[in-house]
Amino acid sequence: MLEAFFKLKEKGTSVRTEVIAGITTFLTMAYIIFVNPQILSTTGMDHGAVFVATCVAAALGSLVMGVVAKWPIGMAPGMGLNAFFAFTVVAALHFTWQQALGAVFISGMIFLILTVTGVRRWLIDGIPHSMRSAVAAGIGMFLGLIALKSSGIIVASPATFVTLGPLNQVGTLLAILGFFIIAALDTLKVRGAILIGILVVTALSIALGASPFGGVISLPPSILPTFLQLDIMGALHAGIVHVILVFVLVEVFDATGTLIGVAKRAGLIKEGEPNNLGRALLADSTAIAAGSLLGTSSTTAYVESVSGVQAGGRTGLTAIVVGLLFLGSLFFAPLAGSVPVYATAPALLYVACLMMRELLEVDWNDITEAAPAALTALMMPFTYSIANGLAFGFISYCALKTLSGRPGEVHPATWLVAALFVVRFAFFTGG
Repeated sequence: MLEAFFKLKEKGTSVRTEVIAGITTFLTMAYIIFVNPQILSTTGMDHGAVFVATCVAAALGSLVMGVVAKWPIGMAPGMGLNAFFAFTVVAALHFTWQQALGAVFISGMIFLILTVTGVRRWLIDGIPHSMRSAVAAGIGMFLGLIALKSSGIIVASPATFVTLGPLNQVGTLLAILGFFIIAALDTLKVRGAILIGILVVTALSIALGASPFGGVISLPPSILPTFLQLDIMGALHAGIVHVILVFVLVEVFDATGTLIGVAKRAGLIKEGEPNNLGRALLADSTAIAAGSLLGTSSTTAYVESVSGVQAGGRTGLTAIVVGLLFLGSLFFAPLAGSVPVYATAPALLYVACLMMRELLEVDWNDITEAAPAALTALMMPFTYSIANGLAFGFISYCALKTLSGRPGEVHPATWLVAALFVVRFAFFTGG
């Protein structure tokens, strides 16, 4: 049955290879089941419910990707968008988490429409490569700031805004140790390096009495505190329109880029041959809306899926294995609740470091490309908002190209996004 459905022999793989690839991918992305509840619970959302929503959304997204698109790509709530959800939309802009979930749902519906109509491809083709790279790097810097703050490595200063915090605190020292463990293990090509780092710091924290131990295995907690709690009408409030725009834009950049990148690595996209990219985009779009109904921020394709591809994964069976393992993770809620913030902070910081390498893709010899990219990346952490970074980047890109006599180099999609952000600044204030 599996052979007939996935055409394993034709793809040069086997059930055993696909299972190993699925386990490999899961280990590299399983850190999200600890990090996502930690981030979203800062909004007042129930930690246990978010944990369940994270596992179920990841499982559902991965299963849909495996069955519909038949691609070896794992899905889960995305890093960066969960931080934007918690620290910008709720903490800075003072929307409720229910309204934020409503915004995620609406963005998912828009995303679905853009995918079905082909507009998503038009947007991707129209966004400058330098801007796409800058968005990834900027989100990385934003995550890095959050990680350094939550671990106590940096603290507020009335004179300089931020300064170095006391490095002799137990939590801070454990966070630093965790970062070194993750970086070292990843350098040595150890599967699940980020997950291992989180678990080691958690174990040390419990052993030192710095955090309580809630157990390892139990029945899953209730998802009801977040299930279907989204406020769609509240999200239609005019002041949150730019939030929806940011969700859509980042989803377009992140998910599409990841899907194409991983699929090319697996040899699933070849010039002149049919592929399942359309189905993959559709699966990705529906997963976003489904995640908001469950009670989590935007679900997206994970670049960590490359690890499974390296292990031989070539079909949707790999993604199905990932989905089943996320379902099995539901029984580890007590362990997730025992993970302190300084155990997830090094994971955030390491992901931030990986995302910063995107700046290499920017053409630094062309100031009309380099300056908007730099502004995009800088404004995200310094204004504590992904939205502001996107706004400054797109507006400055159009302005510099026009003022330098090269307006013809700006794609209509870029003009459209820049115009929407100008309207946002003209009529709406705040983060």
